[in-house]
Amino acid sequence: MSSLIHLLSPDIEPESGPVPDLPRRAFLAQLGLWCTGAAIGAIPLVSEAGSRPARRAPPPPATFNTTLQNHLKALRRAGRLAANERTAWLVYDFTHRRFVALINAGIPYQSASMIKPFIALAFFNKVREGALPYTAYQRARMEAMIQRSDNSATNYFIALLDQTSRRSGPAEAEYTLKRRQPGIFRHTRIVERIPAGGRSYRNRASALDYHRFLHALWYDQLPYSNELKRLMHLPNRDRIYTEAAGVARQTQVFDKTGTTAQLCGDMGILVARGRDGRSYPYTFIGIIEKARSASDYGAWKDARGDVIREMSGITYRHLRGIHNLV
Repeated sequence: MSSLIHLLSPDIEPESGPVPDLPRRAFLAQLGLWCTGAAIGAIPLVSEAGSRPARRAPPPPATFNTTLQNHLKALRRAGRLAANERTAWLVYDFTHRRFVALINAGIPYQSASMIKPFIALAFFNKVREGALPYTAYQRARMEAMIQRSDNSATNYFIALLDQTSRRSGPAEAEYTLKRRQPGIFRHTRIVERIPAGGRSYRNRASALDYHRFLHALWYDQLPYSNELKRLMHLPNRDRIYTEAAGVARQTQVFDKTGTTAQLCGDMGILVARGRDGRSYPYTFIGIIEKARSASDYGAWKDARGDVIREMSGITYRHLRGIHNLV
């Protein structure tokens, strides 16, 4: 499945307001790329030396963006999204190689525990370089970090990264990612370990960063891609499949959630099953960020998790009509 895919820089739709002329914007972005000869207008999601470029993907259908925007407006009218909460959404169809939805996808949000697969990748880059080993003990700690979202396990790997340079562990994680996978982590900032109580508000990433990571992961373009997939496929209570009405039970999920009193999110790959027996993978990223900490953390995270499940269900039903999914 490996190929060199350069996609047009996608239009970042606001949550509300009229949908812009997406084809015209895409054309202008590409025109700027031709004129400058730089990679500003492209998103290098996958790279492999010597492989041929694939055709560029079309921009996302404005109609489905509008469907999601209208549902978000209804959620706000119903009080299920507050005025001090902003959201980001991204859906990418691997089969058609195109973005299906893009809403605020290029804006950095708090990452919470969704940063943990990035920490894992920084560590695996060091293992690939020979700077760190990957032992049975570390494998168990990695499972704790990804499957159970264990904060002490995360800080353990950040401390290992700390030992490989004069930079702090968080700074070394970000430096390693941007040195080894420079096209992916464009809006990512890793500046702190996970504080006591898990109140991590300073690390940041955009929905596009998560998507670029997932895209490269799916095409085995990252160090230890198979191990990362295994880790993200371990059973957990996610927000894009678990209790997401309308998402078929035959669907496989590779994901990581993130939660604080200000952030509720999930980013992952869903592999849907078609009635023809084929697989139809797509990325789904949903992020809800609150300006101030919720007064009732438990109730807030559950309610916003349900919003993400609703959006995932709407997306699956849309793709079911396109791919004849089960």
